[in-house]
Amino acid sequence: MSEEPNREIDPITLEVLNESFVAIVREMRANMVRTAYSSIIYEGHDFSCVLVDGEGQLVAMAEDNPVHIFPVPMEVGEMLKRFGDEIHPGDVFLHNDPYTGGTHLNDVAMISPLFGGGGMTIYPVVRAHWGDVGGTTPGSISGKNTEILHDGIRIPILKVIERGELNRGIVDLLFHNMRVPDERRGDFFAMLATCHTAHLRLEELAGKYGWGLVLAAKQRLLDRAETSMRRRIAAVPDGESAFEHFMDHDGHSLDPIRIRVKVTISRDELAVDFSGTDAQNEGAYNVGPAMAPSAAFSVIKAFLDPKGAINQGAFRPLGIVTEPGSLLAARYPASCAGSMEVSHAIVSALIGAVGRFAPNSVTGDLKGTSNHIYIGGNDPQSGKPFLFYEFPAGGTGGFEEHDGNSATRNFTEGDFASIQSIEVIEHIHPLRLRKVSLREDSGGAGLRRGGLGLLREVEVLADNALLSISSDKNVIPPFGVFGGGPGSPNRFVVERNGETLPPSETPGKAAGFRLLRGDVVVIETSGGGGFGDPLDRDSGQVLRDTVAGYVSEVGARRNYGVFIWDSGVDEEQTLSLRRTIRMNRNSLKAVQKKTTHSKNSRRLCHVHPESAEHMTLALGALVEVGGKMGAPLRAWIEMDSEMAPGSLGLDSLGMAIIGVKPGEEVFLVPLGI
Repeated sequence: MSEEPNREIDPITLEVLNESFVAIVREMRANMVRTAYSSIIYEGHDFSCVLVDGEGQLVAMAEDNPVHIFPVPMEVGEMLKRFGDEIHPGDVFLHNDPYTGGTHLNDVAMISPLFGGGGMTIYPVVRAHWGDVGGTTPGSISGKNTEILHDGIRIPILKVIERGELNRGIVDLLFHNMRVPDERRGDFFAMLATCHTAHLRLEELAGKYGWGLVLAAKQRLLDRAETSMRRRIAAVPDGESAFEHFMDHDGHSLDPIRIRVKVTISRDELAVDFSGTDAQNEGAYNVGPAMAPSAAFSVIKAFLDPKGAINQGAFRPLGIVTEPGSLLAARYPASCAGSMEVSHAIVSALIGAVGRFAPNSVTGDLKGTSNHIYIGGNDPQSGKPFLFYEFPAGGTGGFEEHDGNSATRNFTEGDFASIQSIEVIEHIHPLRLRKVSLREDSGGAGLRRGGLGLLREVEVLADNALLSISSDKNVIPPFGVFGGGPGSPNRFVVERNGETLPPSETPGKAAGFRLLRGDVVVIETSGGGGFGDPLDRDSGQVLRDTVAGYVSEVGARRNYGVFIWDSGVDEEQTLSLRRTIRMNRNSLKAVQKKTTHSKNSRRLCHVHPESAEHMTLALGALVEVGGKMGAPLRAWIEMDSEMAPGSLGLDSLGMAIIGVKPGEEVFLVPLGI
């Protein structure tokens, strides 16, 4: 190259090139929206774009999904390992394999190397969700998959264009194994055109500044991001924090799935250790090696350095440990169809753990799942297959300054649309949207209320269709922090002739449930967790929430202790009601036990039968245990006659998670699920 990549650059030129990289990514995004064939891309924005360098390091991204983007270096590394010197100008690669850096099989990455000055320079990668990639059910994703072959067609790093020539045999093979192949083919060429646009813009940039200067700027930007992240980590006192989060189940039993994490800060480095997480499971709720680091980085960056640049440099101070064979580093033939649910669960675990280091930034838990919903069948008018796919939004958590947001995306999801347009859905599918509204009382109660979930009713206008769902937090709801209440869990049912039908025996996980003409699929998404004691919320704010339809009058009394009468607040009754609620809270003394885990991953909390009877808690009841730390502990009741009445037994990890010592006070809240 004519110029050394480590040469000095003046600050103005550096910023111009930085913004140029981001502008190219944004043009890529606009190009995808304009040219894609699938509504899930042009309406739902379920795709992401990024620029990488010759080593696969992230150079620039925009308003994209972090979990789409952060696995890219591993995929590019797989390309370099597999093809090495056999990568030439004009080559284009596809990849979706979770075991070598992908997410789930529906997310297909296109890698399009660009050469200049003698080698690979900076080039684009596009990841787009293809609505169907084969497998057992329309849409490929369901809550009942048990192996990767159920998930669809698995694409190792594959060269589909060589020196500018499309390998039609490979492309035809792929699309012949996918439903609605015209859409898949259209999205493929939209991705290809998007990469071509990025090539043009990068070559224009290099024509103006020279590849040497462009690459030197890239290196400076990565180093600058690393310095910023190290500075932010170093500002936090050294220490460690642990947390444990439970997913509902794997779709084949009702046993919960445990994700355990320990975060350690030492000087300017941060380590995240997921040891102790459950082994890979029979169901779809496993991920490959790229997902845990991606989700972890999303939370740590948001908590510690939210305004800094996002590129490979910001990753360098982080170390991530997962155990091979665990659900966070699954091996063949584990299904990874529910990888996004696992990713959200990792985020929840990290919110609980990192909140100790950044208490001013901590937030109530998010809706915590992608809520994959597929309705597929044949259009009665055209006779052609149709596939409706949506991932409806929910509430975000309350935080120190404000209530959570209602029915919207969150920081882990990028610029995805919250819901798809009714007009578009009804135009291209034999479906009718009967109702769309916010879900009353779904936001977790708190000094700052969690955002509300969404209520959506979809009527089927085809004679037959199939419904598949992959969701989490239908049993174990999003948690609140600092005494805030949980958000309402997700819920999916089918209304048929006045009867309410669950689409499966395992809440939130269904595969190929047969729908009939006139059936109504009722979608209720979860609200975000609350922040702070709901009894400290201003009664006037609660009144405004009831007027707006966010909180019912019953919810105002039950959750906030606010008595609303004749369109106003009865302050005297409210004062009395709040006093009564405080007095009746379940306060117990913490006692350390040797172990509080049973063989099916449930964390047990030990109480005397007399205490359980007083609190009307049955054996195995799901409860929340709150102490001094931000996020609560979820556990299941175990009767223990050796415990003293009025005490609660936890192991050392459980006590560390909520920050209490033996003899200190804890609060127990039945979740009533």
